[in-house]
Amino acid sequence: MTETPSGGDLSRLRQLNSLAVLGELRSAPAMTLTELSRRTGLSRASTEDVVRELLDNGWLAEVPAAAGMVGRPARRFRFRADAGRVLGVDIGGHKILALVADLDGTVLHSARVAVAPAMGRKERLAALDGAVAGALAGGGLTTGDLWATGVATTGLVDGAGRVMLSEALPEWTGVDVGAHLRRLVGGPALVENDSKLAALAESWCGAARYAKDVVVILAGLRTGAGLIIDGKLHRGFGNAAGEIGALPASGWIRAQEHLRAWPPQAGPAPERTGPSGQGQGRGAGAHADTAVDQEAAAEAVFEAARAGDRKAAAVVRRYVRDVAVGTAALVLTLDPELVVIGGGFSRSADLIAEPLRRELDRWCIRTPEVRISEFGDEGVALGALRLALDHVDRQLRERHELGGVEHFSRRV
Repeated sequence: MTETPSGGDLSRLRQLNSLAVLGELRSAPAMTLTELSRRTGLSRASTEDVVRELLDNGWLAEVPAAAGMVGRPARRFRFRADAGRVLGVDIGGHKILALVADLDGTVLHSARVAVAPAMGRKERLAALDGAVAGALAGGGLTTGDLWATGVATTGLVDGAGRVMLSEALPEWTGVDVGAHLRRLVGGPALVENDSKLAALAESWCGAARYAKDVVVILAGLRTGAGLIIDGKLHRGFGNAAGEIGALPASGWIRAQEHLRAWPPQAGPAPERTGPSGQGQGRGAGAHADTAVDQEAAAEAVFEAARAGDRKAAAVVRRYVRDVAVGTAALVLTLDPELVVIGGGFSRSADLIAEPLRRELDRWCIRTPEVRISEFGDEGVALGALRLALDHVDRQLRERHELGGVEHFSRRV
């Protein structure tokens, strides 16, 4: 970082120096002035000036000295992740999950509403509103506390947040999800395809965080794919990259049908709750029961196969064999370092991972490492959070003056 202004743009220089300090503190718990000076390349005096301004503007906080320390300890500073909140929402066929996080991406509150693919547009948007309201209420927040919102939805999405095509959900093609969320939260809302955001989550803080070329398979009651190429989410020219499931020969259309054909278990489906014991939310009605039944039926196949049921094991093998066809096509095209299996079915990794590796060995010139996501069915919502955080980061870089936290949050 140079401290000599080019062209006399002192305000821009201050901005760059502030961003350098913020960038270092966002990647570490706390630092002293000496550590910040060394990491940023700024002089000690310049570092002290920048830190003082960031403290005054609410971006940083001083960390109290630990009790029992001898002598006068060096002052330590941290980034104020609690200065703002971001929202991530996954609008799925069977659930809507809303997560509220701080500016470090730490999830603080969540709400889940069960839905069903048969829901119409109005019902699904009402369920979306309920999930957002529930997540905010859980933290005693209002929409004014949100700096940005990231939204994931099934289907192809344009740059403005409108669903260009959705074959999985009725009445969903043409819905302007971005405009709906912007009216709801009163701030920026960015919308992206759910499989792509699952890949973004894995690249950010999941199984693929140290890999540059990755295929992420979203395995659940639907199958999708997201691609990470050279460390970045790959969207394609028309934002349709990874949509190999549209090709019937890929096997993804029929894969989940094997699981749906499994005979339902006797008795009522088990009651399901959201994260931290939260309920399914209001307004779900019979659609919620349908969603739970479908998920429970799929889980029953895996449980039966795990228990040694041969017919169930054969169903799982057929499911994996079909998923492997489209996965192999992506592997042969991209030659990734990793294949990550995410989505709700990743919880049955013990039944899926090894058979998938064997199938890829049959078709691929080089079989990549296969890893299982640790996010379960929350990976897409986490990717939506990362989408919102990326927007905040861009705004930080593009502003000529950071100003105070409250002033910045109103302009994000």
